[in-house]
Amino acid sequence: MKFVSSIVSLALLSGASAFVPSASKSSMVGLRMSDIPDQVPAPATPETQEKKDDLKKLANSLNPIVNYFDPLNLAEADFWGQGEGATVGWLRHAEIKHGRVAMAAFVGYCIQSNFVWPWANTLSGDAFPSSELGPEAQWDALPNTAKYQIFTVIAALELWDECGGGGSTNHYMSGRQAGKYPSFKVFTDSVHPVLELYDPFGFSKKMSAEKKEKRLVMEINNGRLAMIGIFGFLAADAVPGSVPLLKEIAIPYGGNVMSPFSYN
Repeated sequence: MKFVSSIVSLALLSGASAFVPSASKSSMVGLRMSDIPDQVPAPATPETQEKKDDLKKLANSLNPIVNYFDPLNLAEADFWGQGEGATVGWLRHAEIKHGRVAMAAFVGYCIQSNFVWPWANTLSGDAFPSSELGPEAQWDALPNTAKYQIFTVIAALELWDECGGGGSTNHYMSGRQAGKYPSFKVFTDSVHPVLELYDPFGFSKKMSAEKKEKRLVMEINNGRLAMIGIFGFLAADAVPGSVPLLKEIAIPYGGNVMSPFSYN
């Protein structure tokens, strides 16, 4: 389970590269790169924020059978009184982020169910919990210090996302591309590309707009499936027989998966 939690901090590695707001050619005439500040984000405009109609268009691409499905009318909720564009930005960013976390968690769960890391888990030389335990029980068996370290890293990454990379980019409710994680270059221009969490190898820069949109649809669909999958694992372990397809491989767990520090 340590792998599941640790890899959450790397879940932002995959990039959603569609719906990138771009400036019109006419607005760029006469500008030089030196005229554009490196760290000052462009102000949000109605053109840089997605609307409910964009959600409907995306929903049709994701699943034309289900199509647009918003029974709680979240797209019309006007979160924090910021308007439709900000609300849709929050929803889009949240779904992509949680989908990435779920994909990482699903893979991590499968690995932790069958494999134990061979190196020491602590400075004192303690080994990782046995694979005979389920991933949830493996998490419970970790020292609290290790758990605090994992959550501290996650909290730091979340804070960097919320502050827009120290102000180097817009907040995702103010026009930033949904799912795009801020760069660390505000600390140093020499940061290694691999240390960047969003598109570290620059693959998306080489893609056409059509390919980016296709990859975005694939990522969101995979993320939704992964969210169902990881919760299917958790439900099958916590409530035996609740997921018939996993009945034969589920490892019963008597703890509370929603309370990570309540080990008994």
